[in-house]
Amino acid sequence: MAHNHEHQHNHTIESLNKAFITGIILNLSFVLIEFSAGFYFNSLGLLSDAGHNLGDVASLFLALLAFRLAKVRANARYTYGYKKSTVLVSLLNAVILLIAVGAILTESIEKIVNPRPVEGGAIAWVAGIGVFINAFTAMLFMRNQEKDLNVRGAYLHMAADTLVSVGVLISGVVISYTGWYVIDPIIGISVAVVILISTWNLLHESVRLSLDGVPIKINSEDIKEIISEIPEVKGIHHLHIWAISTTENAMTAHIVIDNLNEMEELKHRIKDKLQEAGISHVTLEFETEQMCCESGYCI
Repeated sequence: MAHNHEHQHNHTIESLNKAFITGIILNLSFVLIEFSAGFYFNSLGLLSDAGHNLGDVASLFLALLAFRLAKVRANARYTYGYKKSTVLVSLLNAVILLIAVGAILTESIEKIVNPRPVEGGAIAWVAGIGVFINAFTAMLFMRNQEKDLNVRGAYLHMAADTLVSVGVLISGVVISYTGWYVIDPIIGISVAVVILISTWNLLHESVRLSLDGVPIKINSEDIKEIISEIPEVKGIHHLHIWAISTTENAMTAHIVIDNLNEMEELKHRIKDKLQEAGISHVTLEFETEQMCCESGYCI
């Protein structure tokens, strides 16, 4: 069973590595196409969108870097290794998404105040390519985005870009047939609002994990109850739960029992239960009620 779990874990890692590399190559190619089209058609919109997509390539690269750093062995200075980098990159990606929202809103408002003609047909064709590339890249991360906050950040980036490209495509088509240029900023504002809503949870959870808060999918009271259900456990205190990385959680606690001779057997039972609850790195300190009272935590 453990062998199958390890095999599945390694397969997931290999798939994500390929997904990140494929996403970076595809989106970097699209950035070059979009820059070229922007210069050829003298379209400020295409050039600015290419700059935005270049930022997404950087975000994918950072996510890949954090993913690789998480696999680096621990050392004397970094006793948990570099696993926390996955949390920091997910926070950085959330901030980059918010900056992108601000840029879209600013540009959209400026277009409403100062409308200007754009080449609708050319924009629509380039945006159509963007829809395909961004949607395909987002699909690469869709299956694993609920398991890893860092992967979710990459997924949201590409999903947001897909929305932006769809918006640009629609506005390009409408402008080509109607000449109604104001549709461009209206769609831009709508897309920015959707991105902002989808990014909020990523930002909230990233900040929480950065501050060593309890991961959202884990309830500390539930963990106390799981441990307290074991008959030999008389009490639990000094309970701390935090994220080592976006996929690995840790916990320390003091466990009160009657007989310290039972602590080895109890330790394995508790760790097995916590493993099922999503906490893989557990450090426990056992003490009797007398020792507990001496430290000020009387039952």
